[in-house]
Amino acid sequence: MFIQTESTPNPATLKFLPGKEVLLEGTADFRDADSAAVASPLAGRLFEIPGVTGVFFGYDFITVTKDGPDWQHLKPAILGAIMEHFMSGAPVMAKAGPAAETSLTGEFYDKADEELVITIKELLDTRVRPAVAQDGGDITFRGFENGTVFLHMKGACAGCPSSTATLKHGIQNLLRHFVPEVQQVEQVS
Repeated sequence: MFIQTESTPNPATLKFLPGKEVLLEGTADFRDADSAAVASPLAGRLFEIPGVTGVFFGYDFITVTKDGPDWQHLKPAILGAIMEHFMSGAPVMAKAGPAAETSLTGEFYDKADEELVITIKELLDTRVRPAVAQDGGDITFRGFENGTVFLHMKGACAGCPSSTATLKHGIQNLLRHFVPEVQQVEQVS
């Protein structure tokens, strides 16, 4: 098994491409070892490596966020954990079915704005999310209120130094262009 790695705009996050599907639907974002161990054998295994502070699964990639040690020290342990996991045949997620991130709970917007929200989500899904996934992250819609779009950044995007520029200059300008009712974009956790 050959696992490729790619750098991301976030220097604390590295993208791993195992050459296999990781999650068939949605994404999964883990920021602590306890929730990771319960939800995913692979994420739990990665959090056992000292210095790992975040694990994110996309369709065909895994991003790992670190705190402290250099990548040159962490990378071999991470590659080994990913390889061992896939060679064992164990599932990536503990439960079958879509990851918790695919759920629509937690969204908020006025029903009168539903048509705008559908357009915003379509733009995010077709123009923003594919580009962000290439950098090892994901952005999901959380809400729309008084001209403000609220987005949740995950994976390499969470805590990335360039995330503010991505939101304000990239996504905000795109949404304003296609949906004039959008005045600004804000990040929520």
